[in-house]
Order: sequence, then structure tokens, then C-alpha cells
Amino acid sequence: MPIELKVPSVGESITEVEIGDWLTREGDFIEKDKNVAVIETEKATVELPSPISGNITKILKRKGETAKVGEVIALIEPSSKEAKQNGPVPGPEAPKVKMEEKPAAAKASAPTPQLSVAAPKPEPPKGPELTRPKLPGGRLAKHEDHAPSAAESLPSPARVEGSKTAAAPNRQEETVRMSKLRRTIATRLVEAQRNAALLTTFNEVDMTNVMALRKEHGEAFLKRYGVKLGFMSFFVKASIDALKQYPAINAEIRGEEIVYKNYFDIGVAIGGGKGLVVPVLRNAEALSFAEVETTIGDLAKRAQANTLKPEELQGGTFTITNGGVYGSLLSTPIVNPPQSGVLGLHSIQERPIALNGAVVIRSMMYLALTYDHRIVDGREAVSFVRRIKDTIENPARMLLEV
Repeated sequence: MPIELKVPSVGESITEVEIGDWLTREGDFIEKDKNVAVIETEKATVELPSPISGNITKILKRKGETAKVGEVIALIEPSSKEAKQNGPVPGPEAPKVKMEEKPAAAKASAPTPQLSVAAPKPEPPKGPELTRPKLPGGRLAKHEDHAPSAAESLPSPARVEGSKTAAAPNRQEETVRMSKLRRTIATRLVEAQRNAALLTTFNEVDMTNVMALRKEHGEAFLKRYGVKLGFMSFFVKASIDALKQYPAINAEIRGEEIVYKNYFDIGVAIGGGKGLVVPVLRNAEALSFAEVETTIGDLAKRAQANTLKPEELQGGTFTITNGGVYGSLLSTPIVNPPQSGVLGLHSIQERPIALNGAVVIRSMMYLALTYDHRIVDGREAVSFVRRIKDTIENPARMLLEV
């Protein structure tokens, strides 16, 4: 009796998914716990494993179709160990082709040769006729065949180069349906632009001290914790410090009320296999530098493999996005609603600046804070970025909490 493969519960408030892709076909054998299909939700892409070892006898939902949580999308016929060893068993709809039928079909379709007596060919004409050019196959051209047309009388590259013709440019188009995740991202970004009063403020931060700190302690940090000391942990810590000073940027609007949050769930934007995702560091204020780096590294790996859980992408009180890893010098990030702020990091470049009355070369980075002006005033936003700047330029204050 076939086993039903159903859409599992993939998170709160998610009642419908979209079939992203099938990793097997009808008739194929699949081992238990091997992934059968990829399902896409509004927040994540999830791979669906097989509950048993057996053959896929029927696929009920095709790629791009939607299915509700609990709905059957395929049937799997349990298979014995012997069937597993013998390889895939064709499903009921799998076409069967007998090898001996091919020669017979070819024989039936082949034309029957017929013998005929060839008529004697006439002798080629003599005299001026011999000057006519020969066409392919040895046929002599007629006079009207050889007469140049108006187009042939004009010079052209094709005529100069003989039989070569100019290749037409490749103007093909490919239409690919947007994934459910990409459609959701697009919808939410447009909603953020339409429903919030977004404004961006900028500043620049001297990264020299942080870079020197990483160089001095990076090797010992890696040896002790098994993870590199990156820049993101510094900015997560600095952001939490600034959010404590300016709580409106960690709040959200619900109807006619402002909800201030006394916890810090920091979203970190990561480019995943299916697009940009923002997994969340829960209670980031309680994490050490090593825990921040380890968690971000794990989330990044699973984002590339499309194995993030939907609950890891939900919530978040503030977001940090680093366009600098792609070479961005300056940008205006978009707030991830219902949050009220997002911090954009950018490339680190050596630039001349005035320091203590002298022009020096320092490693500089532009910071950008986009915020919802409905809840955050300009003074708070500017002061927030300034606080992060001061903390990064004087990293010891993160330990002293001053």
C-alpha cells in the first residue's frame, strides 16, 4: 500500500507552500530520509525528505503548483531490501521500450530499394555553353541563373568572403518564474517603501583600531574558538550598545501604538542560494564575540544550502546588512518591516583624512542607517550612527560598557 507524502508544518502562520522542484521522478527509487522535493514558503526554502525507502509511484503536485500544509503531494510504494538492491523499479506510468522493437521499426520505416535502368545522359553542350558556371551537383547554370540580381551587384562582406554569411546576434530570452521567497521579498520591500516614512543618514567610521585588534588577537581567537574573528561581531555588539541608548530604533509600530522591546534579536542579511535572507540572532545581547561569529557562520552555510528553518527567519528587532562583501562603497538599505531601522556596512578603503591637524591614510568605511521617520527622529538616528562610530573606533568601550 503506498505511503502518502504530505506537506509538513513549516512554521507559524504558514498554511500554503509552493513546489520549488522535484529531486526525483515517478518510478525512481528513493532511500529513507533522502530529499524528495524542495518546497518554498514566504520565508524559507525547505527540502522535504522521504519518510520511507521505496519507489515514487505518483507525483500529485508539479513544480510551481501550490499545496496546503497536510496536503498529499506524492505517493511512495514501500520497497523491500531486494528491490532496493535490484535498483529502481519503474512506476506504473513509466514507459516501457523493448530493445528488439527498434530494429523492426527501423526496418519497417526504411524505404525499399528499387532497381531501374538509367537513361543515357546527353552529351554536354559545346562552345560558349561551356563557359557557364557549374552549380552544386555539377549542374550547369542557365543564363538567367547566372545573371546577378540587384542585391548581388552591391558589394557585401558575405560576397567577399565567399559562402560565409554574417551570424545573427544572440537575442534569445528566458522566462523564469519567480520563487515564492523572491516574490515575498519583492512584496515586502515595496510595502516598506509605501507604508513607512523611510530616511537614510550617513557617517564614516575609522576601522584602523578594529583591524589592528583582529590582527593582534585573530590567531589566538581562531585557535581557541575554531572560528575567525570577523567584523560582524564588532558591529553586532556596537549596535546593541547604541540600541540601548536609543530604544526607538529597536521598537515597532502596531496600529496606533509603539512597542518598545527590551531584548535584541539582530537580523543579519545573508546572500543565500535562493536570494537574500535575514536569519536572526536571538537575544544577541547575551552572546559573546565567539558565539556571534559561530552562529553567523552556521547560518551562512545553511543559507547557501537552503536548509534554514522558517523560525530562524522570523522576528528580528533590528537588521545589519553588509554590502561591502560585494564591493559596495555606499548604499541606502531598506528597512525590513515591521522593524524601524537597518544598518548598512560597506567596503573598507584606505582614504586620506585629517587627524590631529595632519593628513593621514586610514582604513575607512561608510555607514548608512535607514530608519522609519514615523517613530525615529532625525536627532536619534544621527546620534545612533555616531554612537556606533565612536564604539568601533574605540573598541575597548564595548568591554567597559561606557
